[in-house]
Amino acid sequence: MLRVASFVGTRVADSERGPQVRLNPDDARARLLVDGELAWVQGPRRQELATVVIDLTMKRGDIGLRDVAGAAPSELVRVVKPDLDSHTRRGLFA
Repeated sequence: MLRVASFVGTRVADSERGPQVRLNPDDARARLLVDGELAWVQGPRRQELATVVIDLTMKRGDIGLRDVAGAAPSELVRVVKPDLDSHTRRGLFA
């Protein structure tokens, strides 16, 4: 579990928008995540895909979120690499 240390909500006019999660390099490595890939951010109310950004200024155990609904500062969330290789859903590849 990681603590949401910062949260940014953007506006329509902002040039940089969209779901993003900023992680310390050690936290990213432990989750097999690299800069620029997608990860599930699982908050207490919902989960959402967000782009991973490796951020050297983040402390271990803390993350920064941008435009991720369902999470707020101080809450604990999970950041998980999506499993795109297993074919567990029935009928998906039939």
